[in-house]
Amino acid sequence: MPEGDTIHYVANRMRPVLAGHVPDALETPHPRFGRDRWPERLGGREITAVDVHGKHLFLRFDGGLTIHSHLRMTGSWRIRRRGGGRSRPSPRTWLVLRRGEDEVLQLGGPVLELMTDGRVRFDQRIAALGPDILAPEFDRERFLRRLRADDPTRPIGDALLDQRTVAGIGNLWKVEGCFEAGIDPWRATGAVSDADALAIVDACRPRMQESARDGNQTRHRRIYGRAGVACPRCRDASRIEVRGQWEDNRPTFWCPRCQT
Repeated sequence: MPEGDTIHYVANRMRPVLAGHVPDALETPHPRFGRDRWPERLGGREITAVDVHGKHLFLRFDGGLTIHSHLRMTGSWRIRRRGGGRSRPSPRTWLVLRRGEDEVLQLGGPVLELMTDGRVRFDQRIAALGPDILAPEFDRERFLRRLRADDPTRPIGDALLDQRTVAGIGNLWKVEGCFEAGIDPWRATGAVSDADALAIVDACRPRMQESARDGNQTRHRRIYGRAGVACPRCRDASRIEVRGQWEDNRPTFWCPRCQT
């Protein structure tokens, strides 16, 4: 699943193409949108902003309408130059926005919906989100309040994936943040101090900010996907282990020696 930094990176690439402009064309080629009349409802409207909160992306049009997207496990956004034999949308294309020689495509959904601004404000999927890890000013106190309201027996690694506690952290950043902070992702949340919880967030945030700027997550993957490899901190004294965690059984990588 794309994590918050990936969605922010996509939004950063979209803004020069779409924000402050009326698209030349808007198409919804997928059959599921056949009766929704998006091209007619949005035609001639300026896109006033491209916003992100956590893993949610919002294309805001004048007149109080917003396209809301969440990619989950299967969706993707693409921004590309037109031409070169690539302009025909694939069967997975749900949305196409064109301006000049550029086009923005959303492929594979699965959450793509046109909403009024009022519905966006009151939709509980959105209103219940915790503070965005990549907000210009991260609300540390709100994060801690949400964390302490959670099940204290829940492993801290899994608690970080709850978007109601902090929005934007996914499995990769949970793993890398716990490793950088030296925190065992299996430790019960109730046994994690506020300082340790914030240390994980503080480890994730600058790395995610870099990835949001240039789209390069790879340089920050120290242990994710590396089960059986020597720990980069302990060297040959310990090997990275992996095990599915909590109810969703998400693969969690950690060093049993230096993460306590």
